[in-house]
Amino acid sequence: MNTPSAKDLAFVADQARATVRQGEAIGLGYVAASHDIGDVHPMLGPDGRPLAETTFRWIDPKLKYWTERAFALRAQFIHAVRCCAEPFWFAEGRFGSWRPMSALEALDGASISGEYGVAGAIIAPTYLTGGVIGAVVWATPDPAVPVRAIFEREAPRLHAQAMRLLGAYNDAVGEAQPAVRLTRREIQCLKWAAAGKTDSEVGQIMHIAVPTVRFHIRNAATKLKATGRAQATHRAALLGYVGGLNT
Repeated sequence: MNTPSAKDLAFVADQARATVRQGEAIGLGYVAASHDIGDVHPMLGPDGRPLAETTFRWIDPKLKYWTERAFALRAQFIHAVRCCAEPFWFAEGRFGSWRPMSALEALDGASISGEYGVAGAIIAPTYLTGGVIGAVVWATPDPAVPVRAIFEREAPRLHAQAMRLLGAYNDAVGEAQPAVRLTRREIQCLKWAAAGKTDSEVGQIMHIAVPTVRFHIRNAATKLKATGRAQATHRAALLGYVGGLNT
């Protein structure tokens, strides 16, 4: 993690306050945010303190989720973020979005009200460069708040604000990644390697010699600053080079 500049963190703090104001204006004034749900470190403000302490507030003031390393493993909101890249809502003990999503609908939301005091919420996942997933939650303890109607009206703006806030923080604390350009052959070899094929199998599929397969993978690894085949395929996947197998 890089040491962010005071200017970058000042911008993040401004965006955090804007995020809270946005929630308060629509009746969802309790906000929680994570720039990376896989990172145990909380988002920090210019003063070095967690934004969860200085800017955001939660329904249960005793719930200091940003200090609990295991929180992300048991929180249903976080599990929902892992299976849905679009904004979604939580109300009446269940999840939903703009369209039917079986992964969301299968989640059990019954424990959320009892454990966290949330009657309704709108959640905006942020899928950022480098394979980072973040999220902002705007919540209310009041079951009378028409969350689904608010979602239909406000979800695009909330999602945009989440991207501004978490994208800025992720850029501030992350390491700048230079653009990497791979050739078509390098990408094809990495895709088949990511699918579990050996160098010999990749050669048979692509009708090239095994040394040629290794040459392409080695070149790709050098460009990606990766050590070995596994790390090369992983980094290529994070950059969007390794997706489906439509080679």
